[in-house]
Amino acid sequence: MVLDRSGEVPISRQLATIIRNRILSGDLPAGRPVPSKRTLREEHGVAGSTVDKAMAILKAEGLIRPAKGLGLFVVPEDERPTS
Repeated sequence: MVLDRSGEVPISRQLATIIRNRILSGDLPAGRPVPSKRTLREEHGVAGSTVDKAMAILKAEGLIRPAKGLGLFVVPEDERPTS
């Protein structure tokens, strides 16, 4: 998925969708780290604040969580909220 910079959906939400799809497809498996902010910035050509907003969306959805001092990790499927 390519970011649509002229669309109505905020870039941060589009980035969250890309990462969500990678998690749900297994491309980013449970227990593995999410790519770093720097990596995501470089891959998608976005600002760090955009990456932060996308990560906040995924945290709120229960798909990722922080590990103190280690970064963000994909939450195992059986620990994710159901809805």
